[in-house]
Amino acid sequence: MKRIALIHAVPAAMQPIEDAFKARWPEAKRTNLLDDSLAADREKAGRLTSQMSERIISLARYAVSSGADAVLFTCSAFGEAIEVAAITLPVPVLKPNEAMFDAALKIGGRIGMLATFAPAVASMEEEFSEMAGQRGSAASLETLYVRGAREALMAGELEKHDSLIAAAASGLAHCNAIMLAHFSMATADQQTRHNATCAVLTAPDSAVVRLRSTLARTNATQV
Repeated sequence: MKRIALIHAVPAAMQPIEDAFKARWPEAKRTNLLDDSLAADREKAGRLTSQMSERIISLARYAVSSGADAVLFTCSAFGEAIEVAAITLPVPVLKPNEAMFDAALKIGGRIGMLATFAPAVASMEEEFSEMAGQRGSAASLETLYVRGAREALMAGELEKHDSLIAAAASGLAHCNAIMLAHFSMATADQQTRHNATCAVLTAPDSAVVRLRSTLARTNATQV
């Protein structure tokens, strides 16, 4: 049984990834680390500071020292720090959107992204562009920020949160695929699919599929 450490910066990301594991890899053992000051500090600073980066890396180190076979971060605002953790640690360390971006690039063409946490958008767009370049993909990215959705989520108004996201999908009707940028947005998956005319990708589902296949390959190599 594989042990996956899930590291969260917002409580709202926890249930969506748990649901994804239940649907796609229920056998995996999940452990959760939450530092809910990270997202607030990132938003206040307006950038990823060296101190925040060290906190991210320290959390990953702790997860590995606790026996994790892989580490998955669920907050999309700390990509550069997670990359450092991935290079320095002996187990797979996955950024929140890495697997979803890869799935979108395989679809190709014009990719839409709905986002609700503004501080994460620039780094996510840069990450997508870098991945496209590495894969020789001509895919382009168009981002729509869904105003009021995150505020609704923080206020406990989940129906409003999901409805705002689903309604915004019409603005990306010309795209070949739509990505829901953050783990916390996965609750709007079904409603968004109903409104969309193309594939809808979520970070939790994509990440679980990637982790399962990655660790299966690792097992095969070790055998």
